[in-house]
Amino acid sequence: MHEGLKIDSEVHANAPFWKAVREQFPVLHQEVNGRPLAYLDNAASSQMPQPVIDRLVQYQSHEHANIHRGVHHLSQLATDHFEEARRAVARFIGAAEDRECIFTCGATDAINLVMHGYGRKFVEEGDEILVTELEHHSNIVPWQMLCEEKGAELRVVPITDDGRIEADAFADALTDRTKLVGLIHVSNALGTINDVRGLVALAHERGVPVLVDGSQAVPHVGVDVGAIDADFYAFSSHKMCGPTGVGVLYGKAEHLEAMQPYRGGGSMILNVTFEETTYDVIPHKFEAGTPPILGVIGLGAAIAFLEEIGMENIAIREHELLAEATERIEAIDGVRILGPKQDKAAVLSLDFEGVHPHDVGTILDQHGVAIRAGHHCTQPLMERLGVPATARASLAFYNDENDVDALIEAIGGVREIFG
Repeated sequence: MHEGLKIDSEVHANAPFWKAVREQFPVLHQEVNGRPLAYLDNAASSQMPQPVIDRLVQYQSHEHANIHRGVHHLSQLATDHFEEARRAVARFIGAAEDRECIFTCGATDAINLVMHGYGRKFVEEGDEILVTELEHHSNIVPWQMLCEEKGAELRVVPITDDGRIEADAFADALTDRTKLVGLIHVSNALGTINDVRGLVALAHERGVPVLVDGSQAVPHVGVDVGAIDADFYAFSSHKMCGPTGVGVLYGKAEHLEAMQPYRGGGSMILNVTFEETTYDVIPHKFEAGTPPILGVIGLGAAIAFLEEIGMENIAIREHELLAEATERIEAIDGVRILGPKQDKAAVLSLDFEGVHPHDVGTILDQHGVAIRAGHHCTQPLMERLGVPATARASLAFYNDENDVDALIEAIGGVREIFG
């Protein structure tokens, strides 16, 4: 952050503060097709602030070494920074213990870790795995693979027409054969914020563990895994101002200790002979080989950046931008916003009458506005909504009113071309 920049209780209304925050993102200060870039594809990947970039350069320039193995200075220094990042993650999401946070290659990798480590060990023929119509492919495909292997059944909780999960429908879908629930916290396609705490409680009444996909929640709404009581919680660094190629699986220690390793190799063992191997304790049991050290340290820096701003302030800022954009889009004929109208994250999934989302995305790009056009890795959800795809604009705290203006102007360009 800028030196001397202070956060106060009214920071969400403090225009100079948010301008200073935006100044920290070098990528935003450029033109695309002769227009100032309005980056509104944050649900796909957020941008990286200068303090995180500087931390990556510092590590790679002066601190790089392999971790957990060397007795020399650089190895010990890198190990310290790596484990500091783990402690930062645990604090940021409210984990009870640092060892409950496993570093992965991303949220997808984290979900696959649970599929292999927990699902393949405990799910049997005739069992059921429960997911919802809101899920990202990453929380569908691994469970399909497991069901095919084990002879289990994948069951689906239906959603309402406005993209919500009702508690009654969720409870009705739970049976005596349900062995695991995969549940998204915030929909990447619609912005729906699910009552994960209440839904987890319903599953726990039947003794069913729950994996929560928190990729869109951790950067935007703040997360306390202890309050949610999630058994597993997965998220990615690159959606929270950190580097790509890094993610986190939070798991309750009792589950992680009972699971089998996902990958075998160096670092995850205590002793190896040709006859048998003794695995290390958690978290190391699940971190075979050389981890993405640079990325993990960058994630730690990203968490420090977000904490300095404050997650409550981030949520308020994004809500304000969402409210402004929503009001202005709803006044445009021929464009509708899919999903819930309230209690949602800053995602605007747009359906243009008579215009394909890819055409919308192309025209907006000509105006310097970056959005995502497609099914957003939620093809079953698109089918449920009766559309092949949507044009999705997703906001972050470093966006501003000029970005909203650019979006509205670009939408006007679409209407001029297609009528």
